[in-house]
Amino acid sequence: MANEEETTILQMHDLKPAPGAKKAKTRVGRGEGSKGKTSGRGDKGTKKRYQVRPGFEGGQLPLYMRLPKLRGFKAPFKKEYQVVNISALVELFPQGGDITVADLVAKGAVRANEPVKVLGDGETSVAFNIKGVKASASAKSKIEAAGGSISED
Repeated sequence: MANEEETTILQMHDLKPAPGAKKAKTRVGRGEGSKGKTSGRGDKGTKKRYQVRPGFEGGQLPLYMRLPKLRGFKAPFKKEYQVVNISALVELFPQGGDITVADLVAKGAVRANEPVKVLGDGETSVAFNIKGVKASASAKSKIEAAGGSISED
């Protein structure tokens, strides 16, 4: 029996945390002996006493007030027309005839799904029957003088 080792069984009441695993939390502001007084916040200054608002520059005129203000106004629902001059119509359709917005898109004069307006720059002798576009007064008079017509539907 003397050389036989005695075996011990680990019991629940024998368990304890490893040394150094349990560390007490730091109780700040509880006297000068233990993280007291300033409690890790350093000394003096406005930011130490209480936080200042974002963008505050110590009384200097802040950046957001030094920059220039936005000017003007952008209408949110403004209609932007794609313009086509009479001179362009004469180049694209030298024979004249019926022209729709789809024809203008196919020739690459305008983009699809956007409103189109015909302007009066240029001269024409051929008759254009244009459908689905707006037109300036000078463009309308020049096209009608050549025997054509413009309709907005």
